[in-house]
Amino acid sequence: MSSLKTLVFFATPEHHCSYLTDRHATTMFVDPRAHVDRRLYSQLTALGFRRSGSHYYRPHCESCNACIPVRIPVDRFRPDRSQRRNLRQNSDLELRPVPARYTEEYYRLYENYINQRHSDGDMYPPSREQFSSFLVEGGVDGFYLEMREHGRLIGLGVVDALDDGLSAIYTLFEPSSTPRGLGTLAILWQIEETRRRELPYVYLGYWIKDCRKMSYKDHFQPLEMLSDGHWQDLPLD
Repeated sequence: MSSLKTLVFFATPEHHCSYLTDRHATTMFVDPRAHVDRRLYSQLTALGFRRSGSHYYRPHCESCNACIPVRIPVDRFRPDRSQRRNLRQNSDLELRPVPARYTEEYYRLYENYINQRHSDGDMYPPSREQFSSFLVEGGVDGFYLEMREHGRLIGLGVVDALDDGLSAIYTLFEPSSTPRGLGTLAILWQIEETRRRELPYVYLGYWIKDCRKMSYKDHFQPLEMLSDGHWQDLPLD
């Protein structure tokens, strides 16, 4: 059984940063041969690591610390007016947690999402193998949040359960449903589910001040950040 004391880490060669186009990045990975159970995964998450498929990683850039791990302390969170409106306008949807698995229905949603929303990104073009390795395989205690409109799947949240909360891994949705704000809805659901489980945090991954794709995380306040090994409130500008 692996532990924090016995884990071996590897660093990738420097590569183009996916978030800040004028910079390069280095990523630290946990040895893929390590056995990561829920307890160890929870410890790694509290130290700023994330999961992608069966890989556990965190940025390890020599001259940049723009990627800041953030989490929502759910007991202190109160939805703002925009988030309350999001809940009202989506009250007709069926939200249901289900086991993480591959289905053609899930893949078709993923394929359409990547083709229309991320055709300029690292995941284009989509494939079934890519979907499986990214969002099906490797989870310790993961599940999907289905979002359905009159039975039709329009959104899917990928969520991991941790010892101290939930980790929001990824959210994808039918591009025509963009006005519904399903990404926001998925996080609001996870906040309430974390409260129901009587756990303290929803982990949102990395926040980058100068990255527009990360700006939605600013809207969940208060937000805690990991700085110098300690979690503290992210200061508002």
